[in-house]
Amino acid sequence: MPIAPSNPSLADGELSAVVSEHSLRVNLLDRLRLSSLTITVEMDAILVTGPARSGKSEWAEYLAIQTGKTVTYVATAEIDPGDREWHERIAQHRQRRPADWQILEIPRELAATIRASEPSSCLLVDSLGTWVANLLSEEDSTWEKTYLDLFASLETGAGTIIFVAEETGWGVVPAYASGRKFRDRLGRLVRELGVRAESVYLVTGGMVLNLSSLGRPLPTQPPTRS
Repeated sequence: MPIAPSNPSLADGELSAVVSEHSLRVNLLDRLRLSSLTITVEMDAILVTGPARSGKSEWAEYLAIQTGKTVTYVATAEIDPGDREWHERIAQHRQRRPADWQILEIPRELAATIRASEPSSCLLVDSLGTWVANLLSEEDSTWEKTYLDLFASLETGAGTIIFVAEETGWGVVPAYASGRKFRDRLGRLVRELGVRAESVYLVTGGMVLNLSSLGRPLPTQPPTRS
């Protein structure tokens, strides 16, 4: 349908600019809708990230179902018997997941679990933030080995691997050392996984964005002057 100018005094050039801007907006909206619902299922790694309560776990579960593979849900949380609220959260997750999914509770040995995966399997790791928190007491040198071992496992693991990660670095700098350590370790991990993953999704504001389609990988080397 032609777009009629709301202001009759618009010149032809101004009208063309309005039409072009409208078309750009429509094309961008269509791209957002399509990119957030399209996925190639034969992947090594998928990263789903977002803030708390954004729906990132639901989107990761949807992607896992779409693979058509045998899904293993890798829960990284360490269960505290006295934390009732945490138990309620876990119960909600369990009720939402298909009954035929296998559940593994892996609070620490994540790399070994990835290495043991099969080509016909889909691992859904929920979440990386909890995994990092479980290992926060590791010294920096030990954590570096753990960090590198996780990436090494992606070179030998098989099937599809979907990581759920929290976004923690968009607020103020934590006032305490352990909070800064957690933010820095998780931020670095999510950044490096995003570069290596086949697809990266951001879930926020009730929307899913395919960052791999909309963005470009961050350069791994600083620019050089000619």
